[in-house]
Amino acid sequence: MFKSSKAGLAALTFAGMLTVTACGSTKDSTDKEASSGSGASTASTPAADAGGAIKSGLKIAFLPKQINNPYFTISDKGGEDAVNALKGEFKRVGPSDASASSQVSYINTLTTQKQDAIAISANDPNAVVPALKKARAAGIKVVTYDSDTDPAGRDLFINQAAAEDLGRTEVQLLAKQIGDGGGDIAILSATPNATNQNTWIKFMKDELSKPEYSKFKLVKTAYGNDDDQKSFEETQGLLQAYPDLKGIISPTTVGIAAAARYLQGSKYKGKVKLTGLGTPNQMRDFVKDGTVDGFELWDPGKLGYLAGYAAAALASGTITGAEGDKFDAGDLGEKTVGAKGEVLLGPPTVFDKTNIDNFDF
Repeated sequence: MFKSSKAGLAALTFAGMLTVTACGSTKDSTDKEASSGSGASTASTPAADAGGAIKSGLKIAFLPKQINNPYFTISDKGGEDAVNALKGEFKRVGPSDASASSQVSYINTLTTQKQDAIAISANDPNAVVPALKKARAAGIKVVTYDSDTDPAGRDLFINQAAAEDLGRTEVQLLAKQIGDGGGDIAILSATPNATNQNTWIKFMKDELSKPEYSKFKLVKTAYGNDDDQKSFEETQGLLQAYPDLKGIISPTTVGIAAAARYLQGSKYKGKVKLTGLGTPNQMRDFVKDGTVDGFELWDPGKLGYLAGYAAAALASGTITGAEGDKFDAGDLGEKTVGAKGEVLLGPPTVFDKTNIDNFDF
């Protein structure tokens, strides 16, 4: 199921250890099908059969923010591994652009197809909720992963790590790289309505309000819409508008790679610090040539894998999504549902020159 990373994990000093795995590509389906679906906005919740087994043949569909995003290729391959291990039927559909309206049409189609569960990374916390409510009313279990919806739209949220920890550590990493002199910094985010991005940014701003960051100033939050070229152009625009910029935080795998590519070919290489969330394979060259000192991420394959097991447990009735529910997550062991239906994967890892070659994903 999972391929272990190379030796060297014991040397990691981030707050908690994470064994990272290698994930490959997965089958995609980008053809939109006719949408339909109706029903009440809420779903009944039967009592969980805690002693029951996972049903075989479950139809579980993954709906990422953007189907051609390498991050979701990795995460959804983890979901496929989980569904296959449970002898279910895996399906992956989604938009080629990070669009909430596009996701709605896919939700409606999946509802018509009578999937047993939908795992979705939402492009907007509210826009997809009415369609998800119809799905739940039709008996379909809904798991969000990576980016949540309003709780009314889902049964469980599979979170990468505590949002507060992620937001604060992004600032801490950048401040350490820049040094005590401080200076102007910027954020290059994904879309303006991305739930996870906005939550992390809220904690970034709170962290920056502490006295130890008094010499740092957040001058702008830019949005690359999780599009490589737009993120590249937004990075260029930031440096043109703020030529004395000292650092950029990009909490999106598309954004950080595009920003690194711009810095690599500019006079700002090595001068403007860049950190955020990225995968080792996409960031390896930038780290090795000094464009980027370090960045962090959880294992996206494990995130999708956990979402797959959670979806199967819900669809089988072994859990309802109530706080305290426990379920088996395969290679990840037993997981417990926390407050507001949240299940945490675990803390991320910091990648830099000392360890990046220990990982392949």
